[in-house]
Amino acid sequence: MLTPPRTVVRREGGLYALERALQRRGFRHVAGADEAGRGACAGPLVAAAAILPEGRRGEIDGLADSKLLTPASRERIHDEVVARALAYAVVVIPAEEVDERGLHVSNLAAMRRALASLTTRPDYVLTDGFGVDGLDVPGLAVWKGDRVAACVAAASVLAKVTRDRMMVELDGAFPGYGFAEHKGYITAEHTAALRDRGPCREHRFSYVNVATVSGRDGAPPRARRPADVRRDEPMERSCPPGGTVGVALGEQPQPPASVGEDVVMEGGVR
Repeated sequence: MLTPPRTVVRREGGLYALERALQRRGFRHVAGADEAGRGACAGPLVAAAAILPEGRRGEIDGLADSKLLTPASRERIHDEVVARALAYAVVVIPAEEVDERGLHVSNLAAMRRALASLTTRPDYVLTDGFGVDGLDVPGLAVWKGDRVAACVAAASVLAKVTRDRMMVELDGAFPGYGFAEHKGYITAEHTAALRDRGPCREHRFSYVNVATVSGRDGAPPRARRPADVRRDEPMERSCPPGGTVGVALGEQPQPPASVGEDVVMEGGVR
């Protein structure tokens, strides 16, 4: 299996620098994976993977971390990614599965499924924040990867737009919670609706704020009592709160890089 020699990617090289460096080393098809909805207390967790073509066709005007884009820009870029990508895949994990398996396990499983569903086999994988085990190609987990790798940013847009559209539909099915506005994240409006109406079946009952009100009459039977709910699922791998750090899949995290520091690729495993 190919593994790239030690490569330093200059951050000022822009969003495409990581992929271009890998492609120069012989990894033509670089896949990016990211998720949307990890911090929401209602609605699905959505993961996506994408492989952009080499050269100018893979350069999408305005592409960036989906959280930094306006809704209109996300919609436009989503459609461009779908039209231009060599391959892309989107996986939806319903709220019930997040409750049953745990947030972090569901997150990794969703990205793994999305990568496995690509119709073009990747030569290398870049993931946002967390390494994904069980892949038979080399890869790198990059903190804030959707801000430093175009394929990860493309995956983040696919996941975010897909999930936002689903939350708008859920707003019609479960009126009164404001899903179309806050997309299931914790806001003052959402908290008030939970307090007044109780949770619906699209809420994540493993989240403390939902579990706290789930003992009311009419709560779905899968709701866990507050005393039985942990505040968070155990993290298989932690990342620093700032900067960019590359982690070879299956290896221990490297020391965190300072904000603005270059990304160093030491080579992939698996």
